[in-house]
Amino acid sequence: MTEMGRRERKKAATRQSLADAALRLFTERGYDEVGVREIADAADVSVTTLFKHFPDGKEALVFDQDVDREAALVAAVRERPAGQSVPEALHRMLLGEHSRRVHTDPRFDDFLRLIDTTPALREYARRMWLRHEHALAAAIADDAGLPTDDPGCRALAHFALEAPVLVRGSHDPDTALDRVFDLLGNGWTGTRAD
Repeated sequence: MTEMGRRERKKAATRQSLADAALRLFTERGYDEVGVREIADAADVSVTTLFKHFPDGKEALVFDQDVDREAALVAAVRERPAGQSVPEALHRMLLGEHSRRVHTDPRFDDFLRLIDTTPALREYARRMWLRHEHALAAAIADDAGLPTDDPGCRALAHFALEAPVLVRGSHDPDTALDRVFDLLGNGWTGTRAD
């Protein structure tokens, strides 16, 4: 049991080392100017090892927490406290994630700029979000006892996932995110300034 824990920690450390090396190289020289061999060399692993950890290739290196993020979104719906609505749970999860990344990772602005300026990464991010949207909509529908293709559940998932993108660049992203989730939770009539 202890050996397995050590092995998993080593895998996680290798994965993180690869992702860190990739982000550093991409921000220094540009995404298109860096090859997978250079990333593997910078992380002191083989190209084969890189592809074992990131079988989807170069784009996946930038989004190294993709699987964890989807699991967190679904858990926000399924494990929310009694009496908390789905929009409130998603709001708290995304607000906490945003604050944590902005305040604890000095490379976050570089990460966003890299995605915004690299067409391949923007497209990969779109496909990734679409995949998350399906998983999140299914969790919302299951929680509500509705069919998995319910348009309301799909809409809530879609707009919840778009919220961080919509508030990017705002002078006060946390307040802007609050505004978006007020709309999602209360509808338009609940958010009008009368």
